Amino acid sequence: MGRESHRLDENKRQGGRVTLTALPARLNMQTAPLQPLRIAMPSYTAPTKDTQFVLHDVLNIKDAGIPGYDELEPDFTGAVLEEAGKIARDVLHPLNVVGDTEGCRLENGVVYTPTGFKAAFEQVKEGGWPGLDMPEQYGGQNMPYVIGTAVGEFFSGANQAFTMYQGLTHGAASAILAHGTDAQKDTYLPKMVSCEWTGTMNLTEPHCGTDLGLMRTKAEPQEDGSYKITGQKIFISAGDHDMSDNVIHLVLAKIPGGPDGIKGVSLFIVPKFIVNEDGTPGERNGVSVGKIEEKMGIHGNSTCVMNYDAATGWLLGDMHKGMRAMFTMMNEARLGVGMQGLAQAEAAYQNAVEYAKDRLQGRDVTGAKNPDGPADPLIVHPDIRRNLMDQKSFAEGARAFILWGATMIDKAHRSEDKDADGLISLLTPVIKGFLTDKGYDMTVQAQQVYGGHGYIEEWGMSQYTRDARIAMIYEGANGVQALDLVGRKLAQDGGKHVMAFFDLVKGFCKENAEISEDYAQDFIEPLKAASKDLQAAGMYFMQNGMKNPNNALAGSTDFMHMFGHVCLGLMWAMMGKAAQKALDEGASDAAFYETKLATGRYYMARQLPATKLHLARIETGADTVMALDAAQF
Repeated sequence: MGRESHRLDENKRQGGRVTLTALPARLNMQTAPLQPLRIAMPSYTAPTKDTQFVLHDVLNIKDAGIPGYDELEPDFTGAVLEEAGKIARDVLHPLNVVGDTEGCRLENGVVYTPTGFKAAFEQVKEGGWPGLDMPEQYGGQNMPYVIGTAVGEFFSGANQAFTMYQGLTHGAASAILAHGTDAQKDTYLPKMVSCEWTGTMNLTEPHCGTDLGLMRTKAEPQEDGSYKITGQKIFISAGDHDMSDNVIHLVLAKIPGGPDGIKGVSLFIVPKFIVNEDGTPGERNGVSVGKIEEKMGIHGNSTCVMNYDAATGWLLGDMHKGMRAMFTMMNEARLGVGMQGLAQAEAAYQNAVEYAKDRLQGRDVTGAKNPDGPADPLIVHPDIRRNLMDQKSFAEGARAFILWGATMIDKAHRSEDKDADGLISLLTPVIKGFLTDKGYDMTVQAQQVYGGHGYIEEWGMSQYTRDARIAMIYEGANGVQALDLVGRKLAQDGGKHVMAFFDLVKGFCKENAEISEDYAQDFIEPLKAASKDLQAAGMYFMQNGMKNPNNALAGSTDFMHMFGHVCLGLMWAMMGKAAQKALDEGASDAAFYETKLATGRYYMARQLPATKLHLARIETGADTVMALDAAQF
């Protein structure tokens, strides 16, 4: 969108949005004459070059030895990513502000999505994007999960609320693929892979969120083998809408007479329309939308209260083993949510950089950089640079982390590698929790670059912060992710996987310490120090957690963040190595690799030392955390 001069006309408001008309604005309170303030809604460009760098220079996916990876030539992945980037930029991103402004609406039992969403969904479906990494047997393209992950970042960065419709469908289809009967797969997967039908996951109820053992939704067995599902679910993303012919709900419910608590929960397929024998949608099921939730962000996604009134459903997987089947979907969803944290941070960063280069404000303390203008651009100021470097180093490190995690999923599934499966299971709460906590922080920092203009809606930056906020909550709130990491994942398989992670870091440091003295000082030594901090925290939990479990749980969020920093430190060490290698080999785009090295040095010097703060907090134990009685709060 072109940049134009505008002013805020308080007398003209449409739909809660301020109408803009031309007026100059003061840029420098002391020295600057009146200058035009140029307002532009946010833009988005898919980071295709950086993604290619991670895939090929860092992860070397073509030679990873994972089935299907040998076909991932740079030219091929480049073509896929470029096309995805065009869809993200030209189709999805222009609808981001539309979805935020309009939201979804419920009229006479029908949910309508924002203007343009339905047509855009048709374009996404026509391109085969929803089934990119799904089996060819059901109409997918059978590409590796790592490619689907890379494309997912682009789409989410362009329009998170929109992309959730196909993302949730992908997760539901994955659960049916893993746990469904052949008949269920044949009935639902072809239509879900194409997104002709979409899918949801239904867990939360008004009185229970994380503690699903408290759920009240019932599933009464019928003589024909089906079940009658009765209950209410809340916070159901993409619960209903006008973009598909059917919505396939995966619903957790309890069969009467089963075990108490979480052990008595089963998972059911409950379609909006009962599927006829010929595969077409038939009569309406006993499923209805109670209301659309009023939310802080992701307004373009229809987050619904779903009412099940003796709705017909079919058991998915084994009776009373619903959580096992649902976790197939939830683990994939948690990685996808971690990716959303990255995507919103990247999109916000891109716009903050442009604003910092364009906005004139103050003078460089070392001498004017724009002597012919009334002031220098914001980007000359050290604290603005610090802010932008925080964002840039996080986003690029997080991208590598997400894609590295995706290769582990491919290795686990395509090579049936149990060690890879164990490692990604350990890292899933770190990817979800750390990347969404920090991703949200980065959108706030992007707002800060804009000053007051980051807070008003005309510049569009608040949407990134509002949309990113949900990622810290859904698919398991981040505090629960931290508890899962410390309470379950560290000890999983006798601590085998966390020890494998430490061995991986130690091995990398040992193998690459001799690349150069500068590389060792800038990358290897900081990584070794941070890894030792993480090991010390783990040792503290072992020594003190048995005597008082609160000593471990009180430090769980600090541990999750410490683990996240070490993972990004490892990623930056890997990227630094790849960048140096490219420079040594005379890469034509030397500036790209030099920038990569400088950004990595920043993270290692300014962000990675946070592990020491987290360790200090952990080692104080639970006494100060638990010191007050409930009545004292």
